[in-house]
Amino acid sequence: MTSGNNVSVLVFTLDEEENLPYCLDGLEWTDDVVVVDSYSTDGTLEICKNRSIPVYQHRFEGFGSQRNWALDNIDRKYSWVLILDADERITVELANEIVTKVSEGDIEVCAYRLKRRFVLWGKWLKHSSLYPTWVVRLIHGDKVRYVNRGHAETQIVSGKIGVLENDIIDENRKEIDAWFERQNDYSRREAEYELEQQRQSFHFSNIFSQDPVRRRAALKRLTYALPGRAMWYFLYSYIWRGGFLDGKEGLIYCRMRSIYQGMIAIKKYDRAKKVEKL
Repeated sequence: MTSGNNVSVLVFTLDEEENLPYCLDGLEWTDDVVVVDSYSTDGTLEICKNRSIPVYQHRFEGFGSQRNWALDNIDRKYSWVLILDADERITVELANEIVTKVSEGDIEVCAYRLKRRFVLWGKWLKHSSLYPTWVVRLIHGDKVRYVNRGHAETQIVSGKIGVLENDIIDENRKEIDAWFERQNDYSRREAEYELEQQRQSFHFSNIFSQDPVRRRAALKRLTYALPGRAMWYFLYSYIWRGGFLDGKEGLIYCRMRSIYQGMIAIKKYDRAKKVEKL
């Protein structure tokens, strides 16, 4: 494996003792790994201590603001930074590609986007996870800022965005209850974000954008007020996008994601009714 002594890695955690070891095992190619923890209460910090990995702690307020805080407050070794959540891991091929791209030194490129490959129950759910979904994770730390967008984040990049060919692996090893607990919080954040967005103008041209992140956001915006949202999402993911090709796991996951969409719709309705009473 190529040695990557020109890339710092920030790993974000909250009670990730099940996932963190697998994430860290894939980072032996770099000599600068830092964990940014949101006050875990499980064995996360012990894992870091045993591996001599420095830990910074900061209360989580959103993915975008958490990443910005880390970029502003951690004394990293290198300008280029790989952003990872603890349930994500890097393959040998991706590590080599990252090191090569950074070493080439294209001064116009300030960030790289790559595809996320979602794995659950040991199986890549290629169709039901709507692959490919693109994320910006390799960044020049002084030229990128993150912005909270519902439960997720987007980026403001002061330069061009390049593309990496190899996928990042997203594999959650926690019990399924933990997934639903996260969706409860995520759906609240997403409901608040959608209500805010619906008060702003919609740029129809973004649907045809060459930027896959912007295009996906625009398509999501069209679904905000769609009646029967959970049902339509299931039909879209399971039938139109071929979730049925992932077998039983695909069926279950499409149902899980449609439940999440229903949670967002219900919380938006609840919030709107409370505003009416004010």
